[in-house]
Amino acid sequence: MPPRSTWEEFFDAHAPVYDENVFTKNTVAEVEFLIEELGISPGASILDVGCGTGRHAIELARRGYAVTGLDLSAEMLARAAEAARSAGVRVEWVRADATSFSFPAKFDAALCLCEGAFGLLGQQDDPIEQPLAILRNIAHALKPGAKALFTVLNGAAMLRKHQNSHFAEGRFDPLTMVVSWEVPPRAGLPPVPVRERGFLPTELILLFRVAGLTVLNLWGGTAGNWGRRPLDLDEIEIMLVACKASEAST
Repeated sequence: MPPRSTWEEFFDAHAPVYDENVFTKNTVAEVEFLIEELGISPGASILDVGCGTGRHAIELARRGYAVTGLDLSAEMLARAAEAARSAGVRVEWVRADATSFSFPAKFDAALCLCEGAFGLLGQQDDPIEQPLAILRNIAHALKPGAKALFTVLNGAAMLRKHQNSHFAEGRFDPLTMVVSWEVPPRAGLPPVPVRERGFLPTELILLFRVAGLTVLNLWGGTAGNWGRRPLDLDEIEIMLVACKASEAST
């Protein structure tokens, strides 16, 4: 692996307390929603990009799915592997950058949830090419006709939240939809500068199309309130369901 990125530093430091976050408390209901929406039966192969401590991957494995969890953070993956052993399930854990991994087209479905990868920019990452690279890798890993479900940062909420002064201060750029901030230090560690990218629904449709994925649905994606419902302008996340073109249509 290359030298650690700022996001890798952040998630390695955050791994011990990640599961204490309030948005991690609805795993069972979320997995039930995922199974229904993706239309997958037990035994299907699922790729979880930005899997973190593995809460969705492990619950899916409990239900008989063949899951591969991919993450940049070694600390997150170590905790995921420990949790899988405790649960008595098998998950394939892969340490890789979501912008540069490569799998053959073997998966029946893919997940990319809770800003696990999509929208998390490195300090030098291009705000268009970086998310496109992630989408292309996921599309390449899917079988024809397979679905993918994402939750991504809601650009509309960003625009409504920020002010002109934030642009002048370099905290938010409305031209790239990028927020820049420093994660406070933890356990004596220095603060970590990070960049996050918000998205608007129309550009998501175009980005996914360029990557070879067709957007089927755009809904509100707030953790704990998943459902087939309209997006609220002020909620943090958008839920997106997409499909890789079938061989007959390519």
